Amino acid sequence: MKFNLPTSKRIGIDLGTANTLVYLTGEGIVLNEPTVVAVTAEDNRVVAVGSEAKEMLGRTPGNVIAMRPLRDGVIADYTITESMLSYFIDKACGKARFFKPEVMVCIPSGVTQVERRAVLDAAMTAGARVAYLIDEPLAAAIGAKIPIAQPAGHMIVNIGGGSTESAVISLGGVVVHSSVRVAGNKLDEAIATYIRKKFNLLVGETTAEQIKISIGNAFIEEEKGTNKHQTNLKKMEIRGRDNVTGLPRTIEVDEVQINEAIKSVLNEIINGVKLVLEQCPPELAADVIDKGIVLSGGTSLLTNLDKLMTHATGVPCHVAEDALLCVVKGTGVAMENIELYKRSINRK
Repeated sequence: MKFNLPTSKRIGIDLGTANTLVYLTGEGIVLNEPTVVAVTAEDNRVVAVGSEAKEMLGRTPGNVIAMRPLRDGVIADYTITESMLSYFIDKACGKARFFKPEVMVCIPSGVTQVERRAVLDAAMTAGARVAYLIDEPLAAAIGAKIPIAQPAGHMIVNIGGGSTESAVISLGGVVVHSSVRVAGNKLDEAIATYIRKKFNLLVGETTAEQIKISIGNAFIEEEKGTNKHQTNLKKMEIRGRDNVTGLPRTIEVDEVQINEAIKSVLNEIINGVKLVLEQCPPELAADVIDKGIVLSGGTSLLTNLDKLMTHATGVPCHVAEDALLCVVKGTGVAMENIELYKRSINRK
């Protein structure tokens, strides 16, 4: 009589600045929650994690602090990141588990060795048996179904919440890459700053994010931009606190104004992409022009960002299918086929 012994589970984690996604091998994506933790002010005890904690952002009483433990794609608060990882691993694998799981965490390609070590240590302390690290552009390329093993250049730009990762990949490895710590969160900040300066109205980060999603437009056509009295402009009513009187107030903004607000941040993202194109070996540059640039990550879903990128670089761009899930899917695939991707990952 044969017994099937339980084996250790394998999970891939896309530890993002804005959202954390967890992929369980054999099951697919099992978790997609905001990277937010609520802790008590006096003893740093974790009160809520994920969606529950995100609802508390900007709304907490004095004794509770809702915070994002990752900043610009890297760990800003080690202890809280560890508690959060532990919570996500327990939620994905179940608390009563026979073996510790193998965990692969995805990180930006531009992080330092110290930051890499911090992620590995946090994963091990959170309950992993073995911890692996994979670079974000590589995971995004695998998730976007780019044939990375071929001797041809493929360019991927992953624009998340905290950082923009641009890389040219060939023969299963990253040839040139650039990591700019500017992405979705900086767009939200730019929108909030613009509204404060132009309308004297204070809005929170959740409101700024809603404005970006609803009427954010990266590339306004000439005629729309010049004729501001057009009726077909997307508009949105926003509520906030008046900076002068301190009372609540409602105003209306349109997509041309929001485009003006985010222009400088988008230029920084484009400069990071151009840097990779400039450093790219000629043979691979020819491949990139031929195949185009693939955009992934949540911020790549910003209206007309692909058009702006094509306009600025002269290289055709398109957004990957399931752009938000590319990185976590790629991490999961790499975890399932660990032997294939051995030389592209770090382990502990």
